Order: sequence, then structure tokens, then C-alpha cells
Amino acid sequence: MNVARFIHTASKLSNGKILVAGGQNSDGRLTSAELYDPLTEVWTTTASMNTARYGHTATLLSDGKVLVVGGYSHFEPLSSAELFDPLTGVWTTTGSMSIARHGHTASLLADGKVLVAGGTSRGVYLRGAELYDPSTRLWINTGNLTTERYAHTAVTLKNGKILVLGGDVMAVRLNSTELYDPSTKLWTNSGSMKIGRVRHTASLLLNGKVLVTGGYDVSFFSSSELYDPSTELWTDTGDMNSARDGHTASVLANGKVLVIGGDRHGIHLNSVELYDPLTELWTNASDMNYSRYGHTATILTNEKVLVAGGTNSTHLNSAELYSWT
Repeated sequence: MNVARFIHTASKLSNGKILVAGGQNSDGRLTSAELYDPLTEVWTTTASMNTARYGHTATLLSDGKVLVVGGYSHFEPLSSAELFDPLTGVWTTTGSMSIARHGHTASLLADGKVLVAGGTSRGVYLRGAELYDPSTRLWINTGNLTTERYAHTAVTLKNGKILVLGGDVMAVRLNSTELYDPSTKLWTNSGSMKIGRVRHTASLLLNGKVLVTGGYDVSFFSSSELYDPSTELWTDTGDMNSARDGHTASVLANGKVLVIGGDRHGIHLNSVELYDPLTELWTNASDMNYSRYGHTATILTNEKVLVAGGTNSTHLNSAELYSWT
């Protein structure tokens, strides 16, 4: 990449290019953005965001634009949002949320709206959720979560509901989960995970189940769990070979889940593992060239995975490609 960064976002655009935006490095919070072209394997600088931010979310909208929301900038959480238009390469500000937040989740709904849920704002843990309407570029409040949560995960299920799970409230790691129903705009409690987790990953498998991996409470976890939407129950599945948090998890076209990097007891990892839903077993894959934490992993249209940025002892501008074919 042209700029070293971590805790940034990476979005696959409709044209197959990858938009990387924001984050931070030794120079501070970043407004910069750049594009990766899988055909040429070249990074090019594009227009900068209007506001420096890290720990934000980025959502590809139905019209091909990317919505960036919230995050942190200069020690203050942000309520602002902005849109990147791939046709013009320009960022424009759009409606702001009703409250500044970071550590939230953002999920694209079937009707094209974006659900933003939870997070923190100036030390306050949030239950509130908001909907962004791309047609009006306005935010409206929607039903509150059943509990406050920060640094949780959210998965869009095949039935269109949003499963929110885990996270943190005042250093208490949550094992609770809940479902948002876009048709009623209500949240309901769902089955609880076996253990509370923060900085874990949650992935929708091809069979419709949800795989949760790793994370942290008083220790770092190698354990994984499966959520079945038909029963709303959690079951244990195979353990990873390495405990980790702050990693990435990508569902490949063959149905396997690729877990990359992360942290364990302050040691940043270059190890990579594959989960096979058919056997529920983990196998080691080839290691990355660099240890990474706070990186991104994006599945490309050419069936490779682009791993970009992150940090180990230094902030990284390097990128690597993983191929499973």
C-alpha cells in the first residue's frame, strides 16, 4: 500500500477493486484511501475522506457506493458518515447518526438500508441502533438492543435477520446473543454462547450456520462454536490450533473458513488456519510473510484473499495474497 495503516476498512467494490480507507499509523488518524486492482496487483491513491477516522465501519450499498460510519478521530468518537462513489472517486458527507459511536457494527439489510448497532460513546456503552436510508441519506432510530455491547460482531442470516453476538460491557465479556428482525424492527434474545467473547469473529457458513472463533476474556481462546438459526442453539466445534483474538475469518467459495493472524498474549501472529465444516476440524495453512494484527482480509473475484496492513512491532503497508486453488 502507499500508506501504512491498521484498524482500517477494506471493501470490495462492484468493479472488483478493493477500497482501503482510514485507520491509523505512527502519524496518527488517517483520512487517506487507496484502491487495489487485482488485475494489475497495483495500489493507487484515491481521494481522501473528509474526516480522519479509525475503528469505523464500511458498508457496500446496493448502488455500489461505500458508506463509512463513525469510528474515532483525535480522541473523540464520531457521529459523521460519508459516501465513496467509485464512478467519480469522490467522498461526500452524508447524514450523521444521532450519537457518536465506535466499536459498533453495520449490516446491510435486504431493503438496502444499513443497520448500525451498539458501540460506545465517550465511555457510555450503547444499546441504541439506527437505520441509514440511502434514498434520503438520513438516519432514524430503530429498536434498542436488549443489552449494551461494544466490540461485538454481527452476521446477516439467510432469513434476513441480523444476529448480534458477544462483545464487552465495562470489561465484562458477553456470551449473550440477540436477533434483529427488519420486518418488525425489534430485537429478541437468542441462545447464549458457551463463553463470553470479545475481539472474536463470526462467519455465515454456506449451510446457514454461524461459526464463531477465538476472542478474549481473561485468556485467549482457541475454541470455536456453531450457531444453528433453526434451533437458536450453540454447540462446540473443533478448536483452532492457536488461540487468538483480533484475527480475520473469511468464508471461501469451497465452504471452508480461512482464519488469519491476530494476537495472543501480546504476540502478533503470522499463522493461518482452515476450518472444514464437513469434518469440523482445523488444519494449519501456510504462514504469512508478516505477523499481523488489526489487518483486513478480503476475498477477491479471482479466488484469492488479499491481506492488507495491520501492525506487529511496526505499522505495515505491506499486502499479501493467499490462494486456495
